[in-house]
Amino acid sequence: MINFRYHVVSLTAVFLALAIGLVVGTAALNGPVADSLKETVNSLRKDNQQMRQSVNSLQKELDMEEDFAAEMAQIILPGKLTGKRVMVLSLPTGREHTEGVLKMLQTAGATVTGRVDIQDKFVNPDNNTSLMELAVTAARPTAPASALPGNGNGVETSSALLASVLLDRSQGTPAVTEADRRAVLAAYVNAGYLTSEEKVTGPAEAVVVVSGQPYVDKDSAKKDESVVKIAEQFDRTGAIVVGGNGSAGGNLVAVVRGDPVLAQTISTVDNANTVQGQLVTSLALVQQLTEKRTGQYGVGDNATLVPRLPQ
Repeated sequence: MINFRYHVVSLTAVFLALAIGLVVGTAALNGPVADSLKETVNSLRKDNQQMRQSVNSLQKELDMEEDFAAEMAQIILPGKLTGKRVMVLSLPTGREHTEGVLKMLQTAGATVTGRVDIQDKFVNPDNNTSLMELAVTAARPTAPASALPGNGNGVETSSALLASVLLDRSQGTPAVTEADRRAVLAAYVNAGYLTSEEKVTGPAEAVVVVSGQPYVDKDSAKKDESVVKIAEQFDRTGAIVVGGNGSAGGNLVAVVRGDPVLAQTISTVDNANTVQGQLVTSLALVQQLTEKRTGQYGVGDNATLVPRLPQ
């Protein structure tokens, strides 16, 4: 039988072995292995410092490029859009850079007839029926429901109604009265479908639609489709430039560029979230209004940096 003394001796031997192992291991680490580890740590520390310096340098370069673009805008844009009436229509995904686009238009001398912000509620597929009913009740004598699409799509029908009161009518079509314009906009504002940051002063001859990244929620496909329908209806009525953020993933810029029909009538800028892109957005609108030409601009595939305008 194994007695208690045997257990004590065995445990003592185990702990003694562990102690000897620690001593030997520590002695080994204090030699070549420790030196190697120290060199590796020092090397990683230096790499980290260099990367941090590189990031800071790149950020500084980016800030300087933004400053350069802002200063160039003061040289290039003034007078380019003088006398041109422009409406700014912002989508929920493009709200953050709408103000920058608006300032560039004003620098170019554009008469901004108003800024209208489409709300998420407008493109929510759950509101299709309500939006369709609102389009019918919000219609007015000079903006009649009979002129709207009759396909049962609330976003498309409402967008057509809004385009008819926010943009110039085609020749031979009676103009919308100011009272009817205010009434239609008020109906959508009161229902929470849009807000108007700046008072709409009259019809515009062109619209800049400010968009962003595609939706990513469970209804993303339907919402992205609705965003395209908004652009299509405004495109039917007047000149249009889409200032977006990126050109992939199914956002509005990507869809327009991938559609051979829409790309013929809608200009896009895929970096309107930057000062450079906001400057180009105004230049793209100049090209639309003075040359009746469209283009795809920015940093995406098959896009050019800036429009080539006549001297």
